Amino acid sequence: MEWGVLAVVAVAGLLSGAVNSIAGGGSLLLFPALVGVGLPTQAANVTNSVANWPGFAGQVYGFAPELKSEPRGRMVLLSVLTAVGTVAGSVLLLVTSSKSFDTFVPALVLFASLLLAGQKQVKKLVRAASPATGDERRERVVPLAVVMTAAGVYGGYFAGALGVIMLVSLAMTTSESLHRLNALKAALSLVNSTVTLLIFALFGPVDWALALVAAPTALIGGYLGAKVSRWMNEELLRWTVVTIGVTVSVILFTT
Repeated sequence: MEWGVLAVVAVAGLLSGAVNSIAGGGSLLLFPALVGVGLPTQAANVTNSVANWPGFAGQVYGFAPELKSEPRGRMVLLSVLTAVGTVAGSVLLLVTSSKSFDTFVPALVLFASLLLAGQKQVKKLVRAASPATGDERRERVVPLAVVMTAAGVYGGYFAGALGVIMLVSLAMTTSESLHRLNALKAALSLVNSTVTLLIFALFGPVDWALALVAAPTALIGGYLGAKVSRWMNEELLRWTVVTIGVTVSVILFTT
């Protein structure tokens, strides 16, 4: 394997881990890099999921202070729901033909990119609502269960912008600060990534050579991203990822 290919994948893994911690959408960087070095889209998708696992582990380690105060009961519930949805999404991906996945991928990349582009507006709309009372919080348990299970399904099938989907879902069904929810999102993303790692390692077309190149750099990026997320310009980073994602989707639509 050429050194240039290894360098591209290593750098993409580092950026993917960091961007996932800071703004979400990091998978939109590693996925096109894997496609660009020659992987078929379905193989690139599962390799992307496997390679990003260390990045999510790094995020959780970086957000450890915030996660220590997370209620254990809620963490267990959301982790189980995310895992159930992820299993369904992963199985759906594996039974989808490569040709069908090739058809869906440009739309999925575009959807993830547009979702990332509208992240700030969605946050404003969510935070414009009144904080939930105790009764309202109990009523939101069912919507929270539904949206987190659905997020797991999406993440099992295609992980692009999963962090954005999770953060928005949590913000719409809880009344906590976005900084705290960002830490919870990191933990649930690790659950999703762990499930996909186990399933795809056994049954998916993972390119292990490239996964082993990207995984260590994703770990470093995830940890560093969690640390710098408190002061880095999220807007600039987010729009950079959006631009790359839209460009990739246009290329995939036209090729």
